[in-house]
Amino acid sequence: MKAASILTLVLLTVGGLNWAVVALTGGNDLVTMLFGASYAEPSMIARVVYTLVGLSAVYQLVTMKKAFTAS
Repeated sequence: MKAASILTLVLLTVGGLNWAVVALTGGNDLVTMLFGASYAEPSMIARVVYTLVGLSAVYQLVTMKKAFTAS
């Protein structure tokens, strides 16, 4: 459980920093720059990264809800 929390927090941090770069540079997406293709048509690896970031957000929301309702 702790490893999953750490991994999902790392993925969310990467995703958040990527969105900051997109906003600050006018659209330069680090994920697609690292794993090929373009923002309009990301590679399969980039899609996997985006999916993992999204699933990490869901995981963190569920565990956060449990933390707030446990008391």
